[in-house]
Amino acid sequence: MAQGAGQGPAVRTTEAMTPYPGYAAPPPLPEHTHPPLSEHTHPPLPAYTHPLPPAHLGDEDHAHLGGYTPTARDLPVIEPRQPQPYGEAPSDVPTVELTPITAPQSHPVPGGPGPLYVVGDVHGYLDELYAALAEQGIVDAHGHWAAGNTRLWFLGDFTDRGPDGVGVIDLVMRLSAEAAAAGGYCKALMGNHELLLIGAKRFGDTPVNSGAGTASFQAAWLLNGGQRTDMERLEDHHLQWMSRLDAMAEEDGHLLVHSDTTAYLEYGDSIEAVNDAVTEALQRNDPDECWDLFRKFTKRFAFRDESGSLAARELLETYGGSRVVHGHSPIPYLLGEVPGEDAEGEESAPVVEGPHLYAEGLALAMDGGVTMAGKLLVVQLPLTG
Repeated sequence: MAQGAGQGPAVRTTEAMTPYPGYAAPPPLPEHTHPPLSEHTHPPLPAYTHPLPPAHLGDEDHAHLGGYTPTARDLPVIEPRQPQPYGEAPSDVPTVELTPITAPQSHPVPGGPGPLYVVGDVHGYLDELYAALAEQGIVDAHGHWAAGNTRLWFLGDFTDRGPDGVGVIDLVMRLSAEAAAAGGYCKALMGNHELLLIGAKRFGDTPVNSGAGTASFQAAWLLNGGQRTDMERLEDHHLQWMSRLDAMAEEDGHLLVHSDTTAYLEYGDSIEAVNDAVTEALQRNDPDECWDLFRKFTKRFAFRDESGSLAARELLETYGGSRVVHGHSPIPYLLGEVPGEDAEGEESAPVVEGPHLYAEGLALAMDGGVTMAGKLLVVQLPLTG
């Protein structure tokens, strides 16, 4: 395991939150803050509009971001799926009923691991996260862990675009402690927005070599939905927690990653090697190296096209597992269902019912597009025998 200078082992998973110097777990939520969800209503999400850059950033600033463009600008409109000949199943179909790797077990084996749940991109939508976790019975009416030995994985991207990214981080950190006390666990992966927020906090407007001019983390963070209220509330223990998150993991035959990219292959030929390489890069605190890491993990759509199954298979053969489970790319974009106007000129939101299984069953997309009035997904994955 990688070690920072004088810091001891670099522990990256959320279950190791307590050793951080000066960290005190956030206090339990007061009952008046989060009433029982049966009484809690969520205001409807506003109609989706493509995010615009801040007024002070012009086109020349965009050009200097080194090929990295904000999410809404780097997602091409894809032609809708064509009807399949009669008798042939479509190769790219969204589904809630996941095709199991093996037959799912109705009940966990006594003394064995608990059920496995995965959470897609949250992006600061704290109320929606509480509601989705409660719907699955993972938290109680007051937002505390209620799932015993359940295993819960977050796929990254806790902040930006939504109203309370730091609140999301605080919740995940608290649930990690509560789950461990109950015999389960709550863990999280590093998303590209964690890298972006870390860079904006550490390096600000420091120029970085983007390969196509100069850029800065601060400009990229603002351009991609950075919330100033999050930055004001961000503390050292949040940064330490984020900087030690794993980049990938394998659970029950599922290879868990944030981004639908093969860039992980550039950092090692095993899960441990990739995780160590990412942690060590962040510990070196070099802005250009951190920018390169961020840039690579913003890549997307590796599993979507005709060669997508080959790309997914390459990751699986290298790191293990039978299916890649990822966030990052919103399901509506993977399906070509880009938000737009209906026949009456009103904004239409995408309909997301569940995760999207594609690439010949080798890839499962978990970003339900909560930032575009889609759905924040919390899904139970089947246990292997």
